[in-house]
Parts: sequence; C-alpha cells; structure tokens
Amino acid sequence: METKSIQTEEMETVAPIITPETLLAHWQGHRKLTRKTIEAFPEDQFYAFSIGGMRTFAQLTMEIIGLSAPGIRGVAFGDWTFSDPELNHSTPAPATKEEVLKLWDLVTEYIDLLWPQIPAKRFHEQEAAFGQWDNTIIDTILYFIDNEIHHRAQGFVYLRALGVEPPAFWDRY
Repeated sequence: METKSIQTEEMETVAPIITPETLLAHWQGHRKLTRKTIEAFPEDQFYAFSIGGMRTFAQLTMEIIGLSAPGIRGVAFGDWTFSDPELNHSTPAPATKEEVLKLWDLVTEYIDLLWPQIPAKRFHEQEAAFGQWDNTIIDTILYFIDNEIHHRAQGFVYLRALGVEPPAFWDRY
C-alpha cells in the first residue's frame, strides 16, 4: 500500500485533528476525574496505603501537581524551572486531603490561566522539558496527561483494595 505525504502548503489549509481548546478540555476532564479519585480516598489511607512498595496516592498526587504546574509554565513560556517550592514535585503533600484538593484546584486554575497564552505554533516546537526530556510541546502535554492517567489507575487499584468503589473511569465531567 502506497502512502503519500502531505505537502507543507497543504498542511496549512487542513483543519487540525484536535484544537488547543479541545486538548485543554480533554486534560481538564482527566483532572476532574483524578480530583474525584482523591475525594474518594479515606483520609488516613490517602497518606498511608500502598501496595507492593508503590508510593501512596498522596505522593502520586503530588507528582501530578509537581509536573502540571511548572509544566504548564514551561509549555507556555519555555520556563522549565521548579522555582515555586509549593509546586515542586518533591514537596510533601499538605497535612490534609482538603489542603491537597485546594492545591489541586489552584493548579487547575493556573492551567486555565496560562493555556490561552500559548501561541498555536508553540505546540509543534521541540524543547527539552525540565532540561531533560526533548520532545515537541504537544507530546510533552500528552505525557503529562498519560502520567496522570497512570497514577490515577494506581489510585483506582488502591481504592478497590480498600473496598472503595472508584469513580467511573469515563466520568470526566
């Protein structure tokens, strides 16, 4: 089977497969589901429960927060530093689940604030996220989403092991 490549001039007139607005809605849908997963955890188990030596869901949640906040700043402006210790992925989880949820919501608002500032051409630029992972910006964003899904799935397993029904995996609204 022969495939033909699309010429650059033609690509400019072809509608994108996914718009930046649709990608943001997709990411924020996953964030809503992860938030529901955090809410489902019994407070004491959020910080203590793990299986097979994996990190607690509080630690996994902080990794997601720690990638998302400086990650969106890197995506928008090319600033991949961890300058805010509140948002650094090595920061321990706040003392209560309620505080974690407040931090989660702040990061969600931060993503919504910075997203419209990303120029469309930026999504196709190649850059080393956090000075380490060379990729296109769109692929870095997809990594953030994939990483969150992976850790949320660990949280689902934890919840089931604790006898708690996790939220429906498709309910991202």
